[in-house]
Amino acid sequence: MTMEEDKLPPCFGELDNVFPMQENGLRQTPDPCFFHCPVKTRCLQQAMATKDGAKVEEEVIDRSEQAGIMSFFERWSRKKQVHRRVHARAKKED
Repeated sequence: MTMEEDKLPPCFGELDNVFPMQENGLRQTPDPCFFHCPVKTRCLQQAMATKDGAKVEEEVIDRSEQAGIMSFFERWSRKKQVHRRVHARAKKED
């Protein structure tokens, strides 16, 4: 662990803390994270790099298809990309 990692907040990279689901069914970064956290970008990237983050990406893809923003085939292609990334990360961690 580097000196910089010692200074990370305990919530660093925790998806449900830094990008929680709101009552309206959408995710939003809380104001304290968004406006006051100096590592917010790295934190959110770390959270989205997890398997739960992949599920969030799939939620966005599904909403886009339902709204008519993307076609079935584009949705299928994007979901396949998400799954490939998850599997590639899992192989690296092994």
